[in-house]
Amino acid sequence: MSLTVSPHLLAEAERGEVAAADFVACVRSSLPYAWELISRVVDDLAHGDADFADNVIPPPSEQERGQLLRALASDAIRSGLEQHFGVKLAFQNCHRVAAFRPSAVGGERYRRFTSARGQLLNQSPELRDC
Repeated sequence: MSLTVSPHLLAEAERGEVAAADFVACVRSSLPYAWELISRVVDDLAHGDADFADNVIPPPSEQERGQLLRALASDAIRSGLEQHFGVKLAFQNCHRVAAFRPSAVGGERYRRFTSARGQLLNQSPELRDC
């Protein structure tokens, strides 16, 4: 299961639309490693001059790797995180997450990061099982 959904949040979903803040809070508490990693990348972006910031450190365990995969493989979770943080997230392999400023989407660095070439160049033997 990707998220630990409280009875209150489940009831909210059953009644109709869920408040974005409630959904993001659920993600934050359910996927703490993914939240911390993405928060750190977004913070690096906010405090730098570049159009993007990324993480190149693999997760410490399969549990953390699974959290990151669940967070970024879900359209709803990824979209919720992007809206919350005001960035565009991009993902390679099992750990390389980048946060781009919205103005950089479509730019050269974004195109390189999200291209087939970028994906292939980011491969290494130790990452083949992720």
